[in-house]
Amino acid sequence: MYLLGDYSVVMSDTNRVKKVAIVGANGTVGKYITKALLSGEKHEVTAVTRGGAEMPKGVKVAKVSYDDPASLTKALEGQDVLIITMGTRAPKDTQEKLINAAAVANVPFVLPNAWGIESSHGTLGTDTFLGPPAMAAMKKTEELGKSAWIMMNTGFWYTHSLATPSAYGFDLNNNTVTFYDDGTAKINNITWEKTAEAVKNLLSLPIESEGGNGPTLSDYKNKQVYVSGWLLSQKDIFQHVLRVSGAKESDWTIKYEPAAQRYEEAKKRLFSGDGSAYTQLLYARTYYNNDDGNFESRHVLDNEKLGLTPETPESLDEQTKIALELAASGYKY
Repeated sequence: MYLLGDYSVVMSDTNRVKKVAIVGANGTVGKYITKALLSGEKHEVTAVTRGGAEMPKGVKVAKVSYDDPASLTKALEGQDVLIITMGTRAPKDTQEKLINAAAVANVPFVLPNAWGIESSHGTLGTDTFLGPPAMAAMKKTEELGKSAWIMMNTGFWYTHSLATPSAYGFDLNNNTVTFYDDGTAKINNITWEKTAEAVKNLLSLPIESEGGNGPTLSDYKNKQVYVSGWLLSQKDIFQHVLRVSGAKESDWTIKYEPAAQRYEEAKKRLFSGDGSAYTQLLYARTYYNNDDGNFESRHVLDNEKLGLTPETPESLDEQTKIALELAASGYKY
């Protein structure tokens, strides 16, 4: 018997994915996804990697060369799912090479590298440069006709974003915050752990219905998944920072800057060769006061279907505390 949320169905071994290959198994979110899949004891995890980095116990390793398509295909043979997690600075053709190899290896499902904002939405994707590669991944997968893509939209990772001054706008070590416009635009946020839980639960669904009314993995073929931990504005976050740190608003230096101005300034720096400006560009654009960063204003969240544990104000405080500790330790992405 397999339980997920309010749904209960009899699972057969042939009606669920088992073998999962992941690119970036030791990466920022990849390590959490890997840990979650292993903890569920329903999946065999293979790390597709170029190097010899040490992997968690229980993870198989498939060494590849992105200049050798045959090595990629061999690594993906027999896999049910390919999960791609890579940094924004990864070579642009890496994802296409992986999708091509997945098609040759007949991998049924591919989760492309599109974690975070809804990069397929309007000009948000083009302005942040995340949209074209996400759309290209969907198109290529469909053109090849061997795999189905499933795109994960999660919002920004809260602790990382709060601990990074150029992201949410908080310099936690110096008690300084820069609010975009008036600081009230709400966007979707999540934790690394919740992202991993969503992937694990998604890949634990039956592939096809087994007589119940619950969700199936096939429901998400060539579709997008929308999961979120919290819908928050910068000023919402500020209240949690004050409560957790014990500081008063008067202890902080508060600045205001138009989001569009902050975006354009970062864009000029980026095009002048300053790669560090990208974080500011990404967050400033997402914080435009037009709900671009609030995908639940356009879509019903899949949290309940995937049986995700609801977040609470207490869990948000806990994540805020972690962000404060990360910042104090000199955290760098």
